[in-house]
Amino acid sequence: MTRFTNSSVLVTGAGSGLGRAIALAFAAEGARVVAAGRTAASLDETVRLVRAAGGTAEAVTADVTDSAQLAALVRETVALFGTLDVAVNDVLRGTVPAGDIAEEDWDAVLRTNVTGVFLAMKHEIAHMRENGGGAIVNISSHLGAHSRIPNAAAYITSKAAVSALTRAAALDHIRDGVRINAVSPGASAAPMSLRAGETEADRAERVKDENPLGRVAEAEEVAAAVLYLASSAAGSVVGHDLVVDSGSSA
Repeated sequence: MTRFTNSSVLVTGAGSGLGRAIALAFAAEGARVVAAGRTAASLDETVRLVRAAGGTAEAVTADVTDSAQLAALVRETVALFGTLDVAVNDVLRGTVPAGDIAEEDWDAVLRTNVTGVFLAMKHEIAHMRENGGGAIVNISSHLGAHSRIPNAAAYITSKAAVSALTRAAALDHIRDGVRINAVSPGASAAPMSLRAGETEADRAERVKDENPLGRVAEAEEVAAAVLYLASSAAGSVVGHDLVVDSGSSA
């Protein structure tokens, strides 16, 4: 499939986990990918993997909590590939039980997970609406708007906000030609879903009884949902929050 041939795609959080899987999936379908994040070494590995598979990618470091860096990231994407057609905002910071969260940790989680998405969209939208439109997919979580667990209050709050922000922004900017949606993954085959000291085999055994499907989602399955929402096949899908969680929040 070549749904994104000659498209320019920006993926934040592309140095590992779901972000890397999303970058690889877009590149496999012909996109020219900018892999963005804070750590140069992990981004370089993502780029290496893309190129080894015959794709096109460049790495650009940026901190999603810094508006100036995100503005520069959009400018660099356009300088590299001529335009910005699709942006995927994958940012993540975890948390601890509500009563134990230090105020600075609460602020840091919301600054990264919510404000980081807002700032990224702000600069992505500014370019897209002046250059023929585009598609944005924010990575939220099934934890938040869809379900809750203990000991993750700040994370849950932040991801519920991402889901709401996505829908509000979608209404604000669809007439500008910018189509905005979200994907809300559950536990997936990524390091975040491993508990302390747990192996992948341990996780597989645990989730047999924890969700209806009996397994975590593969990173490629989450990426497939992102690519669908970014594609022309989803041209009338606006402000949707697509849950990919093996039935956990059903």
